[in-house]
Amino acid sequence: MGPGRFEHAKRYEEMVEFMEKVTTSVEGEERNLLFVAYKNVFEARRASWRIISSIEQKEESCGNKDHVTAIRATRVLRR
Repeated sequence: MGPGRFEHAKRYEEMVEFMEKVTTSVEGEERNLLFVAYKNVFEARRASWRIISSIEQKEESCGNKDHVTAIRATRVLRR
């Protein structure tokens, strides 16, 4: 599977791994694909972080201490 197919399938983490293995000097299209992969991986992680933080704040404001504890444990695992 080539790097373009990873992008099309939105398998960005695998695309990053592939690009790191096959490129010694990154130029042109390879550079663009690597940039897209990193950008999308981090966008997805930031979005997940925002969602988890939002849920944590909601549960904390509702006084659900058990839920807050579970959410914080999940957030630690995601780092």
